[in-house]
Amino acid sequence: MSFARLLATWFGCGYAPKGPGTAGSLAAIVIAWPLHRFAGIDAWEIGLLGVLLIGPANWAADVTARETGLVDPQIVVIDEVVGQWIAVAGAARLNWISWLAAFVLFRLFDIWKPPPVRQLERLHGGAGIVFDDVMAGVYAALVLFAAGWFNLY
Repeated sequence: MSFARLLATWFGCGYAPKGPGTAGSLAAIVIAWPLHRFAGIDAWEIGLLGVLLIGPANWAADVTARETGLVDPQIVVIDEVVGQWIAVAGAARLNWISWLAAFVLFRLFDIWKPPPVRQLERLHGGAGIVFDDVMAGVYAALVLFAAGWFNLY
Protein backbone atom coordinates (compact mmCIF):
# COMPACT_ATOMS: atom_id res chain seq x y z
CA MET A 1 0.00 0.00 0.00
CA SER A 2 1.37 3.41 -0.93
CA PHE A 3 1.78 6.13 1.69
CA ALA A 4 -0.80 8.22 -0.20
CA ARG A 5 -3.37 5.42 0.05
CA LEU A 6 -2.55 4.81 3.72
CA LEU A 7 -3.11 8.51 4.45
CA ALA A 8 -6.18 8.80 2.20
CA THR A 9 -7.86 5.86 3.94
CA TRP A 10 -6.80 7.31 7.31
CA PHE A 11 -4.72 4.27 8.12
CA GLY A 12 -7.35 1.80 6.94
CA CYS A 13 -10.57 3.40 8.25
CA GLY A 14 -11.73 3.89 4.66
CA TYR A 15 -11.98 0.12 4.28
CA ALA A 16 -14.83 -0.08 6.81
CA PRO A 17 -17.49 -2.30 5.16
CA LYS A 18 -20.35 0.07 6.04
CA GLY A 19 -20.19 3.84 6.30
CA PRO A 20 -16.50 4.49 5.66
CA GLY A 21 -17.11 8.26 5.88
CA THR A 22 -18.68 7.85 9.29
CA ALA A 23 -15.77 5.62 10.32
CA GLY A 24 -13.33 8.35 9.23
CA SER A 25 -15.24 11.00 11.20
CA LEU A 26 -15.34 8.76 14.25
CA ALA A 27 -11.60 8.09 13.95
CA ALA A 28 -11.02 11.86 13.88
CA ILE A 29 -12.93 12.23 17.17
CA VAL A 30 -11.14 9.23 18.69
CA ILE A 31 -7.80 10.93 17.97
CA ALA A 32 -8.86 14.47 18.90
CA TRP A 33 -10.39 13.58 22.27
CA PRO A 34 -7.15 12.28 23.89
CA LEU A 35 -5.22 15.15 22.30
CA HIS A 36 -7.52 17.48 24.19
CA ARG A 37 -7.80 15.44 27.37
CA PHE A 38 -4.17 14.44 27.84
CA ALA A 39 -2.17 16.96 25.81
CA GLY A 40 -4.35 20.00 26.57
CA ILE A 41 -5.01 20.84 22.92
CA ASP A 42 -7.96 23.24 22.65
CA ALA A 43 -10.80 23.13 20.13
CA TRP A 44 -9.28 25.84 17.93
CA GLU A 45 -5.98 23.94 17.86
CA ILE A 46 -7.79 20.79 16.72
CA GLY A 47 -9.32 22.93 13.97
CA LEU A 48 -5.84 24.19 13.09
CA LEU A 49 -4.67 20.58 12.75
CA GLY A 50 -7.53 20.08 10.31
CA VAL A 51 -6.50 23.12 8.30
CA LEU A 52 -2.86 21.96 8.27
CA LEU A 53 -4.01 18.56 6.99
CA ILE A 54 -5.76 20.07 3.94
CA GLY A 55 -2.62 20.01 1.76
CA PRO A 56 -1.61 16.42 2.53
CA ALA A 57 -5.26 15.34 2.30
CA ASN A 58 -5.63 16.93 -1.14
CA TRP A 59 -2.47 15.18 -2.34
CA ALA A 60 -3.40 11.77 -0.90
CA ALA A 61 -6.98 11.96 -2.18
CA ASP A 62 -5.77 12.96 -5.65
CA VAL A 63 -3.22 10.14 -5.84
CA THR A 64 -5.73 7.57 -4.59
CA ALA A 65 -8.41 8.76 -7.01
CA ARG A 66 -5.96 8.38 -9.90
CA GLU A 67 -4.81 4.93 -8.66
CA THR A 68 -8.40 3.65 -8.38
CA GLY A 69 -9.69 5.40 -11.50
CA LEU A 70 -12.61 6.82 -9.47
CA VAL A 71 -13.54 10.50 -9.12
CA ASP A 72 -14.33 10.20 -5.38
CA PRO A 73 -13.40 6.75 -4.05
CA GLN A 74 -15.35 5.75 -0.93
CA ILE A 75 -12.14 4.50 0.67
CA VAL A 76 -10.82 8.09 0.86
CA VAL A 77 -11.80 9.33 4.32
CA ILE A 78 -9.01 11.77 5.15
CA ASP A 79 -11.41 14.46 3.94
CA GLU A 80 -13.78 13.48 6.76
CA VAL A 81 -10.93 13.80 9.27
CA VAL A 82 -10.15 17.32 8.00
CA GLY A 83 -13.80 18.38 8.09
CA GLN A 84 -14.44 16.80 11.47
CA TRP A 85 -11.48 18.57 13.07
CA ILE A 86 -12.59 21.88 11.57
CA ALA A 87 -16.08 21.25 13.00
CA VAL A 88 -14.63 20.73 16.49
CA ALA A 89 -12.98 24.16 16.27
CA GLY A 90 -16.39 25.79 16.72
CA ALA A 91 -16.85 24.41 20.23
CA ALA A 92 -16.90 27.05 22.96
CA ARG A 93 -15.95 24.31 25.41
CA LEU A 94 -15.25 20.64 24.91
CA ASN A 95 -17.49 18.25 26.79
CA TRP A 96 -19.35 15.12 25.75
CA ILE A 97 -22.21 17.19 24.32
CA SER A 98 -19.96 19.35 22.14
CA TRP A 99 -18.00 16.29 20.91
CA LEU A 100 -21.24 14.55 19.98
CA ALA A 101 -22.71 17.72 18.44
CA ALA A 102 -19.57 18.29 16.34
CA PHE A 103 -19.75 14.72 15.07
CA VAL A 104 -23.48 14.81 14.27
CA LEU A 105 -23.40 18.30 12.74
CA PHE A 106 -20.45 17.50 10.52
CA ARG A 107 -22.02 14.26 9.30
CA LEU A 108 -25.31 16.10 8.68
CA PHE A 109 -23.70 18.83 6.56
CA ASP A 110 -21.46 16.31 4.78
CA ILE A 111 -24.46 14.18 3.77
CA TRP A 112 -26.95 17.02 3.15
CA LYS A 113 -24.41 19.12 1.18
CA PRO A 114 -26.06 22.56 1.28
CA PRO A 115 -24.57 25.16 -1.09
CA PRO A 116 -21.69 25.61 -1.67
CA VAL A 117 -20.74 22.18 -0.29
CA ARG A 118 -22.15 20.30 -3.30
CA GLN A 119 -20.60 22.77 -5.75
CA LEU A 120 -17.16 22.26 -4.18
CA GLU A 121 -17.43 18.55 -5.02
CA ARG A 122 -17.13 19.55 -8.67
CA LEU A 123 -13.56 20.80 -8.23
CA HIS A 124 -10.98 18.70 -10.05
CA GLY A 125 -9.07 15.88 -8.36
CA GLY A 126 -8.28 15.86 -4.68
CA ALA A 127 -9.66 19.36 -4.22
CA GLY A 128 -13.15 18.14 -5.13
CA ILE A 129 -12.82 15.32 -2.63
CA VAL A 130 -11.51 17.47 0.23
CA PHE A 131 -13.00 20.95 -0.03
CA ASP A 132 -16.65 19.92 0.22
CA ASP A 133 -15.79 18.39 3.60
CA VAL A 134 -13.87 21.50 4.60
CA MET A 135 -17.01 23.55 3.95
CA ALA A 136 -19.24 21.03 5.75
CA GLY A 137 -16.84 21.36 8.69
CA VAL A 138 -17.08 25.15 8.58
CA TYR A 139 -20.88 24.96 8.63
CA ALA A 140 -20.79 22.53 11.56
CA ALA A 141 -18.31 24.77 13.41
CA LEU A 142 -20.55 27.81 12.93
CA VAL A 143 -23.61 26.00 14.30
CA LEU A 144 -21.58 24.62 17.21
CA PHE A 145 -20.21 28.10 17.92
CA ALA A 146 -23.72 29.60 17.92
CA ALA A 147 -24.96 26.85 20.24
CA GLY A 148 -22.09 27.58 22.60
CA TRP A 149 -22.84 31.30 22.44
CA PHE A 150 -26.33 30.53 23.75
CA ASN A 151 -24.92 28.11 26.37
CA LEU A 152 -26.72 25.13 24.87
CA TYR A 153 -23.96 22.75 25.94
